[in-house]
Amino acid sequence: MTRNSRFVISMLVFGYAFLYIPLLSVVVYSFNDSRLATVWGGFSTRWYGELLKNEQITSALFLSLKIGVTAATLATLFGTIAGIALARFGRFRSRSLFTGLVLSPMVMPEVITGLALLLLFVSLQQLIGWPGQRGFGTITIAHTTFAIAYVAVIVQSRLSAMDESLEEAAMDLGGRPFRVMIDITLPLIAPAMLAGWLLAFTLSLDDLVLASFVSGPGGSTLPMLIFSKVKLGVTPDINALATLIIVFISVGVLIAWSIARRMGKDSSG
Repeated sequence: MTRNSRFVISMLVFGYAFLYIPLLSVVVYSFNDSRLATVWGGFSTRWYGELLKNEQITSALFLSLKIGVTAATLATLFGTIAGIALARFGRFRSRSLFTGLVLSPMVMPEVITGLALLLLFVSLQQLIGWPGQRGFGTITIAHTTFAIAYVAVIVQSRLSAMDESLEEAAMDLGGRPFRVMIDITLPLIAPAMLAGWLLAFTLSLDDLVLASFVSGPGGSTLPMLIFSKVKLGVTPDINALATLIIVFISVGVLIAWSIARRMGKDSSG
């Protein structure tokens, strides 16, 4: 038992070290004064200043954030509706088909999805003249399409584990189904909706494959820009950008965890 425990702990430490030491090295080298990303030239914050002056990076960052917020919000809306339908509407007709359509983006290779969406947008442009150019709108639609599945799974899991007696009691007291959903169901699944929104936002911010297919000139997202720069060699300003993203995501996760914990206590109380 002692040997097994030591082995498990060793593997756990090795796994976390393998994951977080590279992230820590990126943070450390973002304060490197040298122009070479892997050669330490002294402590400096110059690359953060250079980063803020780089209009190409800042425009790509704002585009990615705008796409991420919009896609996550739409995915949460439609994914919540799909999750409620799967968890509360029973064995309705064509349920298997509906489930397959909702969840298929999770298992479909992104290359295939991106190619299909590209062909769709090109066909629509030839038929009705929309989209005039590929960029914010097309990338948002693509990200919303595959993020809906993740939100639906999270909401469905929360509803499946939730006690239905609260909703039944509300309807016994005269509440209409829509009012029960607004006053009872949605507040109880709010932590799951928040988790789904955060996951959808993270997936959108991280996506490279889909955005590469459905974007056009002037519509480069942050992952696309970073990938194009890394092919020519990692530079210190990219390390600074990665550090800011790490800090932003960490703060967001802590805030979301705090809000979800507070909501969980309020709903259980």
